[in-house]
Amino acid sequence: MGLVIIFSLISLLAVFGVYRAFKEKNMLGIMFCVATVGVFGWFTIMTVISHGYPTHH
Repeated sequence: MGLVIIFSLISLLAVFGVYRAFKEKNMLGIMFCVATVGVFGWFTIMTVISHGYPTHH
């Protein structure tokens, strides 16, 4: 579960970075942030699909 939390936090921060990079018209920042969102967002989704949500006993 910790891995999903870390991946999702990185994805959310990268989304914020995309917004800031667009605001500042920073093309290199946009490129890296979009790549980060794509990679870590994919890892987050695939980890949730493969391991599922944690169950409370």
